[in-house]
Amino acid sequence: MNIELVSALALFALVSSITPGPNNLMLMNSGANFGFKRSLPHLLGVTIGFVIMLVLVGLGVMQLFDFFPWSYQLLKVLCMAYLLYLAYKIASNKTPIGAKNSDTRPFSFVQASLFQWVNPKAWTMALSAVSVYAPSKGIGAVVLVGLIFGIVNLPCVCSWTLVGQRLQVWLKDRKRLRAFNIFMAVLLVASVLFSML
Repeated sequence: MNIELVSALALFALVSSITPGPNNLMLMNSGANFGFKRSLPHLLGVTIGFVIMLVLVGLGVMQLFDFFPWSYQLLKVLCMAYLLYLAYKIASNKTPIGAKNSDTRPFSFVQASLFQWVNPKAWTMALSAVSVYAPSKGIGAVVLVGLIFGIVNLPCVCSWTLVGQRLQVWLKDRKRLRAFNIFMAVLLVASVLFSML
């Protein structure tokens, strides 16, 4: 892969990683509710989980949709159902920031990694990256695309988490926190609604 292609891929990774989507909105919400440190497993799961997903998609996972066309529609339904569930959990969270012995917790590394497989934006990013920047689907090219995406994605998701953490002072008020969580839940649903139609 030449330097021009690497630069174009890095720019694509930056634009697709920094713009709002389910991962970034959930990380901002996590940063606001739990802080940056407690959200670290979540944000690392997003980056590493996406890179693993991208590489597996590049190495042939998408061929399953060719063999089983109905599986793509099933995936869309599962994606939307899970995102609605997550939106409900975010909107209904009434736990004050910093509360001890709370049942609410940030996503774990594994949860965030697995979430990539039901995230419509992650699918779009992975398919676009592989088809444009590794059309041969060779292992070396696919792994390189994944590595570049991971390097660019990590600071992007960190920035969304930090923005959320900065909001913590403002969100100490229960009414503001409640309104914020509801707003984030609505944005989460809106961020994928049109791609699911």
